Amino acid sequence: MSEKSSDLLKGLFIGGLIGVVLGVLYAPKSGKETREDIARTTEDLLSKGKEEYEKAVERSKSAYETAVKHLKGLEISAKEKVEEIESKASEFAHKGADAIAGNKNRLRKAIDAGVEAYREENIKKPV
Repeated sequence: MSEKSSDLLKGLFIGGLIGVVLGVLYAPKSGKETREDIARTTEDLLSKGKEEYEKAVERSKSAYETAVKHLKGLEISAKEKVEEIESKASEFAHKGADAIAGNKNRLRKAIDAGVEAYREENIKKPV
């Protein structure tokens, strides 16, 4: 409930209570009847106040539950994104390792071929 709504309800409640009390006090009734009217009116106002309070509590509970559901949804979404990113990072790491291994093998073959060519050249040369 917003602050304006709360202030409005308080104002209406207090204004209503004052109006009822003044109306009862200036009514041409006996003291006993006046006290009974005041008691009855007070009970009615308290009952209405309790009802409004219970409604406000229910609205607050509903808003809280909605917020919790939304936050749980965000948590699930965040976990899914983290898992997706971890999967992609792992995939890139494997691709990088494969590329390095492939380059290493090509380099080794090139060196071996160079060494072999050097040996062949040295064997062909007369002493």
